[in-house]
Amino acid sequence: MAPSGKKHARSQPCVIPGGFTVLSLQFDSDSLSRHSVYVKEHKVRAERSSHRPLDRTLFVLNIPPYCSQGVVRELFSQFGDVQSVELRDHPGSSNESGPKLSKIFKPVCKQGFKVGYIVFQNSSSISAAKSHSHDEPLLVSTEQRPIRTGVQKWIQQYTESFIQPEKLQQIVDSFMKDYDKRKDEEAERQREEAEQQQEDEEGWVKVTRGQKGTKARPHSEAANQRALQKEIRKKKRKELMNFYTWQHRNTQKEHIAELRKKFEEDKQRIALLRAQRKFRPY
Repeated sequence: MAPSGKKHARSQPCVIPGGFTVLSLQFDSDSLSRHSVYVKEHKVRAERSSHRPLDRTLFVLNIPPYCSQGVVRELFSQFGDVQSVELRDHPGSSNESGPKLSKIFKPVCKQGFKVGYIVFQNSSSISAAKSHSHDEPLLVSTEQRPIRTGVQKWIQQYTESFIQPEKLQQIVDSFMKDYDKRKDEEAERQREEAEQQQEDEEGWVKVTRGQKGTKARPHSEAANQRALQKEIRKKKRKELMNFYTWQHRNTQKEHIAELRKKFEEDKQRIALLRAQRKFRPY
């Protein structure tokens, strides 16, 4: 029988509704089961971060727990040079990141499937990843890059959990140095503000123009107190004491009433002292 003249067509990528391309993952060459991840070019209009350029970022769903950032970088490096890999528990903006912690004191990682943002060096790598065939799985664990699971993974995590005292001391010293520097800069800034807001002999405050593009800083507590005292003094200067005749008359009446009240209180106090000095034999 003569062989067919038709060539076997190369399998096409699997595209599902929503614009996602399905890629197959296989843990190792001996594994019979496969895992599917869904990739799509990252296009979000509200994304303004330079960490995720719209033309070079690949959005990945359903990343298994045994795939770390290093593993994901190695898997997708066959499509092109990878610039950065970001794994998250759920999709979101890059600005929604938590507090920056030390490399030693890491937050507890949640176990489960994750989403990823892979940034390539070239935009052509996005097309290469989206055009990859679904029938050609990506091997996660190879001889050159073995992935530990089960007890071996727990032993590795336990070993890496120990902190070297010398390294920890260096991190603490670096943090305290930065903290002292920030405190000194804050004290210097407050001192400069106090000098700028200091009044002259006539009560005037010199106002200077700041650098272009700088935002106005909120007033400090000392500045607020000085402004409050200034308003009180200004208000007292505006008040006219005993200017009118009725004001002078009312002031005299209040003074006399106060003297009479103090006189009655003194009389009661003297009477009480006399009563306490009486002799009571029984």
